Amino acid sequence: MFEITKYSPQQANEWNAFVKQSKQGTFLFDRHYMDYHSDRFDDFSLIVRRKQRIFALLPANLAGNTLYSHQGLTYGGLITNAKATTSDVCEVLRLILSFLSEHGIHRFVYKAVPHIYHRIPAEEDLYALVNVCNARIITRHISSTIALENRMKFAESRKSGIRKAMRNGIIVEESNDLAAFWHILNDNLHNKYDAAPVHSLDELTLLKANFPKEIRLFIAQSSEKLPIGGTIVYETPRTIHTQYISASPEGKANGALDLLFDHILNKVYASHTGYFDFGKSSDGDGHDLNEQLIFQKEGFGGRGICYDTWEISDF
Repeated sequence: MFEITKYSPQQANEWNAFVKQSKQGTFLFDRHYMDYHSDRFDDFSLIVRRKQRIFALLPANLAGNTLYSHQGLTYGGLITNAKATTSDVCEVLRLILSFLSEHGIHRFVYKAVPHIYHRIPAEEDLYALVNVCNARIITRHISSTIALENRMKFAESRKSGIRKAMRNGIIVEESNDLAAFWHILNDNLHNKYDAAPVHSLDELTLLKANFPKEIRLFIAQSSEKLPIGGTIVYETPRTIHTQYISASPEGKANGALDLLFDHILNKVYASHTGYFDFGKSSDGDGHDLNEQLIFQKEGFGGRGICYDTWEISDF
């Protein structure tokens, strides 16, 4: 009934068209996004067909004898269309495991798409992972998410920061100055963690050019019109996701991020439906909770959504 083949770049248009009409696809699965870091990963994405038509996609990469879905993406399990039933998905995952075994791949690490990104319910894969594939969860991260139709009030700590920012003449606006924000972000990560952003400035510039409507930058500026904080948000059909959040020492001291998210949530997305997702506040394999970071996000009304990673072995 189903045929599984490895994706090839000649199929990019067909792949992208399916993502747009799938149950849980976002622009992160578009090949114009996925392929920006193709030099870092050995792509082993799969296409599942039924009667010559695409039925499902699996964005994935290969490392050794392990298939990952996909190490370069925040999430990314099986992408299906609205007609996919539980029985179908169970059969597809059985066949994918057989396909991997035939290609000498004996471990499969699967990052499920959190339900907040689903256009319609699409957790058939979670059922199949446990009951067909004998998978186990190996990491569980916690993200802070706002249901935009049922918002909570900001905590007093966040309101205090907003008042401080307003007293100091900070303003917030949408911007295309990725370089200014990236340097704030890079300095923060370097000074605090001796690390660098996942995306280089050139990569962010490329992605913003490829997805100008979906990728937006909001900047907080001092009274002298100098950037002191900001966030890059990714807009998907159901969820707005903060890909990066950062502020300079001046911005942190003056409540820049509090005013920034007051502007974004209560002005830019005031009438938006769906979800606003601040992203993960747990590090490593999920056991290390960044309590300071999650305190800030929960102060805006965010509450817990899990990002899970599963492992299937010995198949």
